[in-house]
Amino acid sequence: MSKRKVAVVMDSTANLSPEVLAENYLQTIPLNLIWGGESYRDGIDITTDEFYKRLENSSELPTTSQPSVGDFHELYTRVAETTDSIVCVTLSSGISGTYASAVGAADLMEGFPIEVVDSLSASVGHGFIALAAARAAKAGAGLQEAAQAARELVPKMNVFFAVDTLEYLHRGGRIGGASWLIGSALSIKPVLQISDGLIDSMARVRTKKKALAYLADLAEERFKGHDNVHLAVVDAVSPDEAHLLGEELQKRLNPVEFMYGELSPVIGTHAGPGTVGFGGYYES
Repeated sequence: MSKRKVAVVMDSTANLSPEVLAENYLQTIPLNLIWGGESYRDGIDITTDEFYKRLENSSELPTTSQPSVGDFHELYTRVAETTDSIVCVTLSSGISGTYASAVGAADLMEGFPIEVVDSLSASVGHGFIALAAARAAKAGAGLQEAAQAARELVPKMNVFFAVDTLEYLHRGGRIGGASWLIGSALSIKPVLQISDGLIDSMARVRTKKKALAYLADLAEERFKGHDNVHLAVVDAVSPDEAHLLGEELQKRLNPVEFMYGELSPVIGTHAGPGTVGFGGYYES
């Protein structure tokens, strides 16, 4: 069997469906969940359903950690047997140490060509950027061209989400204490964004219904009038709300590509149950 020119690797927080992964030959490396003294590989040792059921009944929140340099090196070595080069796209370096591990492992590959791309995004934003590289590779692009396809998408990506509470982001150290106190005191539904690779506050609304309406208006503001809109809606055990948002976005924006995704256990640890959001970009 002949080798592929370029293989694309991403981490487990991209929240793309198994069908999309298989169709685009995407390889995934899991982040880690540490809970009750045990370590679980994201989406492998604990499924999304198992995670949220346990979280609902647990007084102890799990913690998360990035794949080690050794984990990445093991994956690169295995993938290198069937390809001439690798593009690796990771969760934002502003949120996780995954990018640093990916770069460290690439340095150990003794001349094997690897390009590591910092998505500066999360969830489906990260997923779309990895997909750009994979689709370029599938179309025959070489290493630099496939990596460039991913890098060109980084500044175009939009990711917005509404959480039921800031408690999870606060306890995971992903957002400042002052914002958490304001959110708790007012019992509001915060709307957040990924901006320059970091989680930033967008708005505070009183109900989940208003949060979903705000997200829909925000999407229309960002994408209306542009061609070839690509969108994905994600949720953490809130499928009904996700589908309501998805139907509204499709009606308003008529995207050329639309997907649903579930927040993986590692992302769900920080965002919390009830989170609903979307990611996307336009081509022109």
